[in-house]
Parts: sequence; structure tokens; C-alpha cells
Amino acid sequence: QVQLIESGGGLVQAGGSLRLSCAASGRTFNTYPTMAWFRQTTGKEREFVAAISRTGVNSYYSDSVKGRFTISKDDFVMNLQMDSLGPEDTAVYFCAASTLVTLSSNRYEYVNWGQGTQVTVSS
Repeated sequence: QVQLIESGGGLVQAGGSLRLSCAASGRTFNTYPTMAWFRQTTGKEREFVAAISRTGVNSYYSDSVKGRFTISKDDFVMNLQMDSLGPEDTAVYFCAASTLVTLSSNRYEYVNWGQGTQVTVSS
């Protein structure tokens, strides 16, 4: 029943930074064991970006963003700090929640999704 809402997307130059946020509408998402960020480009499958545990202590990153992106959260908001952005990072970014404790990269294990926010990186 929790609605996930992403924000913070926009246009940024290559090498720049952007911070995305995901908030719950009506209720907090504190009860979700796992939350994550995915992204999708037109014509491609939805791609895993990063996942984080309920407490925010554990995190897991896709190889393509490791070292450049940082995921974090508290009881009310989940963030994705994106640094050293390149054109390959251009996509619609989605917030997702899972009822499983595993920090999974499998999009089919996530049961609640936000509407997405557009990130465009210019060259």
C-alpha cells in the first residue's frame, strides 16, 4: 500500500553529480527489509543499480556504478548520490522495495515500484 515517489532527476554535464531521493507516500518504508534503485533506458531491460538493507548498514552495487554511486537511507527517505556521471548513466531511475532480506539485483524480487525520475547526462 506504500507509494514510492522518486525525485531529484534532471540534466547534468558529464563528470558532474546528482542526488536522487525516494520517499514513501502515506507511510514510511521502514518495514521493507530491502530497497533498491534500478534504471531503464529506452529499448533496454530494467537494470539494477544498488540495494540497501532496512537499517542502511548493508549495501550492494552494480559493477557499472561501484565507486561512483552511493546509496543511503533512513526511515523516511532513500537516497542515491551519483558522482562522475557519464552519458551511459542516462536513464529513468526507479525506486523499488522488496519483502526479502537478500540485497538482490533481480528486478523480479521487488514488489513495489515508484514512477521513475529521468536522469540525463550530456557529453
